[in-house]
Amino acid sequence: MGALRYLWGGLMAVLVAAMPICAQARFIELEQMQRLESDAVAPPEAGAWTDTALPYSTPASPQEQQPKVAWYRSQFDVPGESPVSATWAVCLPYFYQGGQIWVNGKLAGSVPESTAEMRVRWERPQLIPLPPELLRPHGNVLAIRAAAAPTSSVQYFPRVAVGPLADLQPRADRRTFWVRTMPQVTIVVCLLVAGFVVFIYWRRRSEVLYGLFGLATALWGIRTLTFVIERMPVDSWQLWRITYLASTGGFIVVLAIFTLRLAGIRQPGLEKALAAYWIIGPLWLSLAGTGAEPFINHVWSTGLVPIGLSILGVSAWSLLRQRTLAAAVMPLTLVVAVLAGVHDYMMAFAMGPLAHWLPRWTNQRIFLLHYGADAVLLGMGGLLTARFVEALSSLQSANQNLADLNATLELRVAEREQHLAANFERMADLQREHAAVQERQLIMREIHDGLGSRLFTSLLRVERGDMSDQQIAEALRDCIADMRLAFDALAPDGDFQATLGNFLFRWQTQMQEAQIQPTWTIDVPDGGLHLARQPALHLLRIAQEALTNVLKHARAKNVRIELRHRSGLLELEVADDGTGANLLNGTAGRGVDNMRARARQMGAELEVRSGASGTRVMLRMPLLRTPSEALV
Repeated sequence: MGALRYLWGGLMAVLVAAMPICAQARFIELEQMQRLESDAVAPPEAGAWTDTALPYSTPASPQEQQPKVAWYRSQFDVPGESPVSATWAVCLPYFYQGGQIWVNGKLAGSVPESTAEMRVRWERPQLIPLPPELLRPHGNVLAIRAAAAPTSSVQYFPRVAVGPLADLQPRADRRTFWVRTMPQVTIVVCLLVAGFVVFIYWRRRSEVLYGLFGLATALWGIRTLTFVIERMPVDSWQLWRITYLASTGGFIVVLAIFTLRLAGIRQPGLEKALAAYWIIGPLWLSLAGTGAEPFINHVWSTGLVPIGLSILGVSAWSLLRQRTLAAAVMPLTLVVAVLAGVHDYMMAFAMGPLAHWLPRWTNQRIFLLHYGADAVLLGMGGLLTARFVEALSSLQSANQNLADLNATLELRVAEREQHLAANFERMADLQREHAAVQERQLIMREIHDGLGSRLFTSLLRVERGDMSDQQIAEALRDCIADMRLAFDALAPDGDFQATLGNFLFRWQTQMQEAQIQPTWTIDVPDGGLHLARQPALHLLRIAQEALTNVLKHARAKNVRIELRHRSGLLELEVADDGTGANLLNGTAGRGVDNMRARARQMGAELEVRSGASGTRVMLRMPLLRTPSEALV
């Protein structure tokens, strides 16, 4: 208790130092005045005036009793060093219900009072200039009419200061700053912060603490309006008091839920019970009317005290469990708020050590709870800001780790790309080498199976004397044709269109020399045909074998050769009007077998029909669509 007393005394000393009473100033502070309850419209001369120590408060009048007007009077002298011609003033730190100021029986000024239509409560200090012509050097009589307080309300009257306006003005300005300007700043900041934080919660519904903090800040900003709103229509008074009770109780309840959530305690049933208690007070007042407000305040508002103490207890428990600076913020700010609440309680009833130790401070009636609540809100905001900064730091650390991981992955990918590029290069070399080997094998096979075989056979027959000069010349011409066909089809830069043209030219000449009329029909896409060298060679070999059979065995007069594109297939048709020789036997039969073998190698179909009307050879092979496919 001794430590708490020293802490309390130190806090009050700081506040007194922040708001000096100007004891050295040249004004008179009336600590005692005569008091008389009277409805007179001018200062009464007669009556039971009683000496009254200031500040003074009258008990709340019962509901059935009409509140009374009170007069206060005292005498003062103008000091010799202050000329009567100087502007003097009367300063009342508060004058809640308004009234009139009289000097030497003359009205010097007035403060609006409550009427049947308008209710007033003046929190600001009242500085009433006194006309110089009303003052005299000695025996000035100051009379103040204090309007009656509303039913069931306490009437407060402060110590009155009289003196030069220049000396009283700073005193009034200081109080105006604390009781008017600071609440206005609090309201604006609370509402702006509430809007910002609620927007964060709206965008991120998982951050419940931000939503609770925004709601608590908005409620406290609304409650602080009681220090700013000094005029209120009577018709709106009950609605305002309901709003005031709702914002006060709501702030405490939301603060309790915030503290529970911050400590990691999630109790939906308890949170619903707190919300229900929050609603009871405003609902009770709305049903009972403003006359029941003192009783509701006494009962319902008292129930908020254990809720506030439980907030302090949960915060202290969280501090003992976590033992961190962040965990100490809420208990410390709540201790400040509790001390401010105790201060306001003693201030409201002018009781306890506050009135005994600091009577001048008590006279000011400056309530500190809303500053304590500001400290709590700052603590809540600081905790959320720390959480936000911590989250950003974690995100930044995660991003850095991710960047490092990406850099590592990029390095590994680059190494893999280099390795793959080297592998691809080796594979390309192997493919080129393999292609060259295949090319050599293809040429060797063509020479062996075609030109080589025919030359070897012809040589054997010549050695045996079985071939005439004409047959030898014919065999050599066939060998030369095979060689040309192989060279044209297997050339590295060979063009099938050009190869086909050479093929048609050579056979056109041979057919005409043999008295056979050829008819050529070429129906292929405008872009030409894209055939690999080996399929092209097989196609031309099949055409060559079919035409050779026509030339040697068919005894035909006409031959029709068509090369056309049909539904993704390349069709080659060779048809003559000869005798339809049996192509399955003898030399012609071996030629058909060779054609079938070449068709199978290309994945094509070969159809050979022979009859009295002639012979028809039909080859159907898949048509490759692009040059890249043709090379596969």
